[in-house]
Amino acid sequence: MGTGRPWRGVLVAITTPFRADLSVDFDKLQEHVSWLAAEGCHGVAPCASMGEYRALSDDERAAVVRATVQAAPSGCAVVPGVGGYGSRQARRWAEQAAEAGAHGVLARPPDGPAARAADVVAHYREVAAVGLPVVAHNDPYDSRLDLTPDLLATVAEIDGIVAVKEVTGDVRRLHRLRDLCPHVDVLVGADDVVLELVLCGATGWVATLPNALPRQAVRLYELCVARDLGRALPLYAELHPILGWASRPEAVQAVKLAMECAGRFGGRCRPPRGPLSGTAADLVRRDVLRALGATADPASGAGPG
Repeated sequence: MGTGRPWRGVLVAITTPFRADLSVDFDKLQEHVSWLAAEGCHGVAPCASMGEYRALSDDERAAVVRATVQAAPSGCAVVPGVGGYGSRQARRWAEQAAEAGAHGVLARPPDGPAARAADVVAHYREVAAVGLPVVAHNDPYDSRLDLTPDLLATVAEIDGIVAVKEVTGDVRRLHRLRDLCPHVDVLVGADDVVLELVLCGATGWVATLPNALPRQAVRLYELCVARDLGRALPLYAELHPILGWASRPEAVQAVKLAMECAGRFGGRCRPPRGPLSGTAADLVRRDVLRALGATADPASGAGPG
């Protein structure tokens, strides 16, 4: 974990805080990064989908990465998202991440028109050529392309591809990926299957829940790694309702509201994302209160945070 293998452990896909005028609040961003590290998270991933990277200008996006690297203490990995319309853009963001001092990158397939398999491989070759470790980001619900296990196995032949963030929630994919490309780590990309995937061999969790409840999330991950089902399953049951919001179209709004409910600054989203409806907001509040009431083993010192 940490910066030795920056893609392992609990890597938080952080939100981007905006002021009332929707400008980026860099002070709150840096405070959030420092707090997550102090709460036990192993790293952060700015400018991923949770960070609303498509709504940031180029200057803002670069500044977010620099500010995150500056705020991350020793041992806290920074793995920015480098999503872009095409390979040139993604490579430029990977170069910017390297210049800023990041420890790796989280790379989606091209954001543009659906690419052929050969084009996807060429895309990842461009990103990997920068020299930072590359975590492939497979989220077919948010992109036009599915990095199937067969396609990922071809991508994984590229030097520098170290892991895949798997968002589909299909546990069977982990087994197929480990069979086809055992040298590549599989990371949990959907919060609500973290127990199942870690028990089956996932080596990290690119998570959204820790933005609001880092202590509970890290405790859950550690219990799963230890195969301590007697403690993991009850905690998982209490956290699962709020974990499920990360897999919904309103994930960013839900996570920011969860942060507010937990006493953190979440703030607004940039358009086109608007606020949650009253019913959805009430459900998020209910699920956060349930999660805040979840208690881990008292001897761990990891009670509600």
